[in-house]
Amino acid sequence: MPTEILMPALSPTMEEGTLAKWLVKEGDTVSSGDLLAEIETDKATMEFEAVDEGTVGKILVADGTEGVKVNSPIAVLLEDGESAEDIGDVSSEPKDAPASAEAAPAEPSAQTEPAEGYGRNGAAQDAERDPGSSPGRAPSGRVFASPLARRIAKDKGLDLAAIKGSGPKGRIIKADVEGHEPSKSVPASEAAPRAASEAPKAAAGPSAQAVLKMYEDRDTEEVTLDGMRKTIAARLTEAKQTIPHFYLRRDIQLDALLKFRGDLNKQLEGRGVKLSVNDFIIKAGALALQAVPDANAVWAEDRILKLKPSDVAVAVAIEGGLFTPVLRDAHLKSLSALSAEMKDLATRARDRKLAPHEYQGGSFAISNLGMFGIDNFDAVINPPHGSILAVGAGTKKPIVGKDGELTTATVMSVTLSVDHRVIDGALGAEFLQAMVDNLENPVVMLA
Repeated sequence: MPTEILMPALSPTMEEGTLAKWLVKEGDTVSSGDLLAEIETDKATMEFEAVDEGTVGKILVADGTEGVKVNSPIAVLLEDGESAEDIGDVSSEPKDAPASAEAAPAEPSAQTEPAEGYGRNGAAQDAERDPGSSPGRAPSGRVFASPLARRIAKDKGLDLAAIKGSGPKGRIIKADVEGHEPSKSVPASEAAPRAASEAPKAAAGPSAQAVLKMYEDRDTEEVTLDGMRKTIAARLTEAKQTIPHFYLRRDIQLDALLKFRGDLNKQLEGRGVKLSVNDFIIKAGALALQAVPDANAVWAEDRILKLKPSDVAVAVAIEGGLFTPVLRDAHLKSLSALSAEMKDLATRARDRKLAPHEYQGGSFAISNLGMFGIDNFDAVINPPHGSILAVGAGTKKPIVGKDGELTTATVMSVTLSVDHRVIDGALGAEFLQAMVDNLENPVVMLA
């Protein structure tokens, strides 16, 4: 019988999306791995792959359609011997089947839209399986399987949660079900429970109509929210409502770092390398996470997850929002390598060409507004991160020297926003002190 292709959930926060462009037409034959469409999510424009083979019998949702609900049919796939006459009526209502049912997301296309801002990675994960979950299940508890595989499993009385998928992202396909031996099934009671949480929603405030009425006598311009802006609004609201923030502030003297940076840049000039202060801050944070490993952690609903590598996220402003690309294993990389990688990530972030794995993850983030002349500010933690460092401008200030004399120094003010569920006050202070030590004695970062 004909198989419905459903609107996929290409990220955990996605509830609806825009079917930007079909890459196939009715009558085309497709095989597993063929590209079907480009779909704009709350994070990016993703290419959508077929999992099963067949013929595109009917396209239900036209190019450019916005607000297509996850799990709602977008096309119908025909098997050998079937024709368009076999399709019948197809409901446009979302199905109970998983969003990625008939197709799988591929890498982002060149038109990749920004993912998340501050809620930055603030939230955004690809639907990869949790190592602790049962076969065929994603972290959300959903079973990722093609409709054909789902139908065969139903006919055979098999539990999909007990079947290991071999398709993209671990999805269960026809061959997995047909080759499954029930004797090796995992009881459904042992399968990972479904997560109760859904994508975060912005808190209710005055209705749009109430606000419009309030300003009806004023000259205004209405700006429609794109997917990125909606995600930023939802994630920031979630962060401020659910994360118990506390703040630790320090002044850091930069004179030794600025001199050291100047000397290094002269020596690296022939290689075309120019280190920024931000490169040193990234390195200092990465090393501090290693020195204070309990601070290298994220919140995971009912537990704390400690990371071993130092994966540092850095906020990059783009038009209409921001990205937070992640520099993985930053503690193992040289300053010049971090500088080159950061420049590349920032450039591709502004061009909206980052792949999801490049802006997801990390335990700690850096937001530097010092380059815009901001002396100090408090940044909002991006869940599930444990902390974020807000970096202000380095300015000349009078200070009292070591011998009590009055002198001047270049001082940078920083504020560490901390999730109290993950990091307590003393631990946060220890982590921030490790960063201060690295930045005020930059030579140690090369040891």
